Amino acid sequence: MKNKRIRRTRSTVFGQDVGSRRHRPDYALGIISLILLSVGLVVVYAMSPGLSTLAQVEDTHFIYRQMLAIGLALVAFIIFARLPFTFWRTLTRPLIVVTLVALLATQFIGSGGANASRWVQIGGLSFQSVELLKFTLIIWLSGFLAMRQRNQELNDIQKTLKPIAIVLLVTGFVVAVLQSDLGSMGVVAAIIVAMLFVAGLSFRWMAVGLASVLIGGLVLIASSPYRQERVATFLNPQSDCLEEGYQACQALIAVGSGGLFGKGIDRSAQAYGYLPEAANDSIFAVLAEMFGFLGVVAVVGLFIALFTRMVRIIERAPNNESRLIVVGVLAWLSTQAFINIMAMVGLFPLKGITLPFISYGGTSLIFVTAAVGLVFNISRYTTYSVHDDMLSKRFLGKRKERRREDSTQRRRYGRTHYSHSLHRS
Repeated sequence: MKNKRIRRTRSTVFGQDVGSRRHRPDYALGIISLILLSVGLVVVYAMSPGLSTLAQVEDTHFIYRQMLAIGLALVAFIIFARLPFTFWRTLTRPLIVVTLVALLATQFIGSGGANASRWVQIGGLSFQSVELLKFTLIIWLSGFLAMRQRNQELNDIQKTLKPIAIVLLVTGFVVAVLQSDLGSMGVVAAIIVAMLFVAGLSFRWMAVGLASVLIGGLVLIASSPYRQERVATFLNPQSDCLEEGYQACQALIAVGSGGLFGKGIDRSAQAYGYLPEAANDSIFAVLAEMFGFLGVVAVVGLFIALFTRMVRIIERAPNNESRLIVVGVLAWLSTQAFINIMAMVGLFPLKGITLPFISYGGTSLIFVTAAVGLVFNISRYTTYSVHDDMLSKRFLGKRKERRREDSTQRRRYGRTHYSHSLHRS
């Protein structure tokens, strides 16, 4: 009877025919994501009266738009959870072309305020191209690094390091300079660095890369007056709470006024225009105001649980490409959540990036949920076998030996009929 629940599939990874057996995916990953989406919906619902008053629209405007965005995000999750990740690998070139078109369109028909041009606005619909860039980067880089690792060319300057350096420079120019979005560029850099580290890039080149990213970030900050002001505000936010430090001060007021249990979901004062970008970049501060310290701990705990599930999937991924995809998604979401939360509590400069799953908006919500759907799909093919390659050694470290020692017990007491073994890619 159990054998009927197993579906044998075959897929091609870099020209190799790889046999596998599907098993139950990591449902905890989907449940945690759904809870975070629900938390965001509740916060936006509670903020709707204040947001609608400021925007002079109907009271249901923002909650309906958020519900629509969540509906589209769930559709994206289902699609990416059902289609094999190798399918998206075949679409790498079309994805790159679409991403380039979206980035160029942002410069001609984009909007985003005085200091940035980040959105493509067509009628009543808006699209943030950098979210597509993050997703496309993960798909391309996972296949590129897995191929280089298989050919033992990972540390080759011409074949590996030079192409990645070019991608990083072009991306930095478009995102950090043209779009003036240093926060998103930081997330992109974190994705690239994390994937290179786990792939097994030598520590010498890792040090060179990290130094280059750090120097580039300092140059971008030094060349932009408003970025210098943000850094100065971060170092002393109370020095100018009426001008440059206004958002930082209001965020701290919101977080502090929540106390232990919060003021309640219908008692937020910041949603009525006191806190800039209350539904987007600053939503964590409003959440802290509504639900207090205990609510913040619960939300942070949900994020930690989500990232922990991803780490387990990385450890048991069937091949290098799938493992790198999950690493990229983990770096994307964890870096973005860390920057957003730390900025709201005054431990990081304001960067203008959304809190995954919770912030109001469509583009970020859809792409984040789609990326998690891709990870959910990969979790169907995880294995208990230990891979003897540099990528596994770099990521697993000492845990690899422990896994080898107790692998027999896990096969005995675990879901034996769901486990499988794949060839290394």
